[in-house]
Parts: sequence; C-alpha cells; structure tokens
Amino acid sequence: MPVVGYVDVAGVSHVLSDGRVLFEEVSFRVGEGAKVSLVGPNGVGKTTLLRMIAGDLSTPQGSIARSGGLGVLRQFIGQIGDETTLAELALSLAPPAVRQAGAWLAAAESALTGPGAGEDAQLRYAEALTTWGEVGGYEAEVLFDTASVAAIALSWDTTRQRPVRTLSGGQQKRFALEILLRGPDEVLLLDEPDNFLDVPGKRWLEQRLRESPKSVLYVSHDRELLSQTAQRVVTIEGGSAWVHPGGFDSWHAARLSRHDRLDERRRRWDEEHEKLRQLMLMYKQKASYNAGMASRYQAAQTRLRKFAEAGAPPLPPKPQQVRMRLAGGRTGKRAIMCERLALDGLTDPFDLEIWYGDRVAVIGANGTGKSQFLRLLARGGSDPGTEHIPVDGLGLAEVVHEGTVRMGARVRPGHFSQTHERPDLLGRTLADILWRGDAHRPGLPRPEAMPVLSRYDLAGQSEQRFETLSGGQQARLLVLLLELAGATLLLLDEPTDNLDLASAQALETGLDGFEGTVVAVTHDRWFARSFTRFVLFGGDGAVRETPEPGWDAD
Repeated sequence: MPVVGYVDVAGVSHVLSDGRVLFEEVSFRVGEGAKVSLVGPNGVGKTTLLRMIAGDLSTPQGSIARSGGLGVLRQFIGQIGDETTLAELALSLAPPAVRQAGAWLAAAESALTGPGAGEDAQLRYAEALTTWGEVGGYEAEVLFDTASVAAIALSWDTTRQRPVRTLSGGQQKRFALEILLRGPDEVLLLDEPDNFLDVPGKRWLEQRLRESPKSVLYVSHDRELLSQTAQRVVTIEGGSAWVHPGGFDSWHAARLSRHDRLDERRRRWDEEHEKLRQLMLMYKQKASYNAGMASRYQAAQTRLRKFAEAGAPPLPPKPQQVRMRLAGGRTGKRAIMCERLALDGLTDPFDLEIWYGDRVAVIGANGTGKSQFLRLLARGGSDPGTEHIPVDGLGLAEVVHEGTVRMGARVRPGHFSQTHERPDLLGRTLADILWRGDAHRPGLPRPEAMPVLSRYDLAGQSEQRFETLSGGQQARLLVLLLELAGATLLLLDEPTDNLDLASAQALETGLDGFEGTVVAVTHDRWFARSFTRFVLFGGDGAVRETPEPGWDAD
C-alpha cells in the first residue's frame, strides 16, 4: 500500500512581534488522505499557521509533526516586476533533492557557457547531469511539461524560460497545482488554491481534490469549493481553533451551535461567580460583628479566588463589523469608449461602450486578456486626446494594443490588482500610509486615520507594514485607499479572492451605494450576481457582451 503522509499540530501558539497573541493552543490532524479546510476571518493567522507547518516559521510553543513529502502552494506566486522564470517556479515546487540538483545543474550550465570555460566546467556539468538523473530530475521534467501543456497549452521547452509574471494569475495557479497534485509529495498545503482560477478551473480543482490520495490542508473562501471538497473543517477564530468533524455544508449550523454553547457556559460561569461573590460579602459582613464567622469568611474568599483563577470560559468571537463607504461621483454619461480595441496576441478588435453607473462583470477563461484590459483602463485611456491619470507606484505595466480607449468627463479610475502589487506601499505601516497619503491622494489628519481603519477592521494592524498583512487584510486596505482617493470608476480585478465572507459582503454593500461605474474581473459566481452587464473574453479572441455570465463558456 502507498505511504500516506500526515501532519499533526499539537498545542501550537503564535505571538506577534508586538506581543499580541495571534492564536494559541491550536491542535488538529491532517492524514489518511483527508481533505481538511482551514477557515476563519482575514488576519486570524491561517497563512501564518500554514507557514509554521511548512517550516517557514519557527514553532516556539507547541509541536508540529510531519510524515511524507510536503508540497506547498503559496498565496501569491508571481508579481509584476518579478523576473522569476517558470523553470525556477517549477523547481521551487519539486521535492528538496530535485530542487537542489536543479540549482546545481543550472549553475553548471551557466559556468559551461561562460568565458574561459574549460575541462573542469565540463566535468562539473557532467556530474550535475548524473545527479539530476539519479534524483528523478528527468521524471520531474516530464511532470513540468505535462503541467505546462495543461495550464498554458504550450510545451515545456517553449515555456521554461518564460517569466512567471507574463502568465495570468489563473495560469500561474493552474501550473503550480498541476505539479503539486501530480507530484510525489504525500501532503499538500494549499493557500487559496482557487484564487484567480476561472470557473472550469475551479471545477477541475474540486474534482482533483476529491480524487487525490494525498492528505491536503487548504485555505479557501470559495463556498462552493469548500462544499464540494472539505471532509473536515478547522476554524481559527477568537484566538484559538476548533475542529468540525463533518463537511462544510454542516459547518455553519455547527458553528452557531458552538457559539450558543459558549454563550451558555459563560452565562452559567458568570452566575456562579456572582453567587460566590455575594456569599463572600455576606460572610464578610457577619464576620465584622461575629468573630465565629471569620473562618467561613476566609473559606468563602479562598473558594472565590480559586474559581476566578481557574478562568472564565471563552466568549463567542465578536462578529466582524466591516463598513466600506465608496462614495464615487458624477461623471459624463459615457464613462468608457473602446473603438477597434485589440490586445496584442489576446483579442480580436472590439468596440465597447460603458455608461455612467454601469456594473460590468468581465468574465472568461484564464489568459484571455481580462486583467490586461483592466490595466489598460487604469492607465486612463490610450487616445492622444485623453488626459492620462498618473499611476506611478501601482505596478501597471504598459499594455500592448491597437485601437483606442477614451474616458468620459470627470472619470477617475481606481485600480484593484488581483495580486495586490503596490510597490509604493512596501515597508510602510498602515498608519503611515493613511497619515502621509501618496501621489494619488492627500493624507488624513492623525485623529481621523484610526476611525477609518476601524471601519475596515484594520485598527489592530495600524503599526504593521503592508507586506506583513494577510491577503484579505491587504485587500481591505486597497479598497479603503480607493475610497479615500475619490475614484469615480472602480476597476476591480478579482476583488473577492482573498476576502472572507463578511468582508466580501461588506464590499458588495459598499458597491451598492457607490455613485459611479464599476468594471470587475471575477470568477466568483456569488459576487457576479450583483452585476447587470457581462462582457465575455473568449478563448477564440472574440470579446462580446452576453445577457448572463455563461460560466460554461469560460
């Protein structure tokens, strides 16, 4: 029988650098081929816990035991400005022996073609090739080729030196998932594996997870994926964790029942505490005029102290209170005008008019040009007569295209990137970002900054640097910056991917009250229901409007 890997987490705690406890006494097991989902609000420590299990972070409190090879999918793979190649990404996902042999082989190849290469370089290259074969490197190349064809429809020889950033977010995820799910590792840690996947890709992932013999622990906010695949649910909330032994469909009811039990236990504890306190006060009063009552008074004090020292049972976690106030503003009737627009190598020429107040969902398969279309719009148009909005620091690369894009009067684009690239925010705390502002908006007075962060449930992270936030916290901050910048055209690229359910609902509520135009790339079937127009980017290069989302056409 094949060896099935496992992970045992026992009494694990994590304390932030500022002394705050992120979570404590977390215990659960993932093994025997189980598919276990890790859920909880943004910022409670899901990614941190995965990093501890992967060995990226130390475990000063508690213990983590692992058996079998461990494959890890990070939350973000490639970002604009990152020159990592597909070959380097593939090696990073391979077992350690293959990874080390691949690095040695790459160095030997470089030395062989360098100036002054001689017999020593040839010998080192020959040794590196031998080692590469011994550790299974050639089998890994077959796997990489399979993943490349499945994700990008191109052979490995064609794509291996291609920068990861040139792939769509969905292609990046599909490539990495193909390697991990087909690879030899018995245990997988997947952080938001469904992010950026189109709907057929999500369905593919659901099927592969169900069929895989591997033990898988994964973080996701996609309710359908969780419903289709989770056999157990580990929930991090309230500073600790609890395990639901059933699937996601019964998790909501189990969570409400657990909260009711916590409420009842705390109510009974409060009643007993008050009863003991009143008893102590009664004996204290009697002992003041009757010396014979002193011993009973001392006994009542001791009983009350021991009861309090044992500690009160935990309260149910407080519900999230995220409130997004996206104001917008009136613009010209026609917000966006595309004439014979063609994205190089991606789409045929198309015309499109988007009117003030429209809610347009841009849908289609991964790699069809949806994100590039939004980036082109974010640059403020391409017509020489159009006033360009500065986008310095937002990581918006030039989009090669033909045709024109014009913006209507008073249209001010605000762009939300699916990979959260904001080089201008790196190294800065949230309080500093809001107080000092940036090139696109003035800063806020200090007394106003904290209430604004509180509305987005980020006050506790005010002194954290942007890059240390969880993916969901980063997403909430980026929406907040769009709010403060006064954008009248929101260009949202997969905005719900990293948001927990409460935050995603808050975003939808905020968009309902937004006075302006919204264009969003999304594969979120729930989020798309709030849109009224659907523009489909087809795999054949055609761009057309459809009356319904038409997910099967992705």
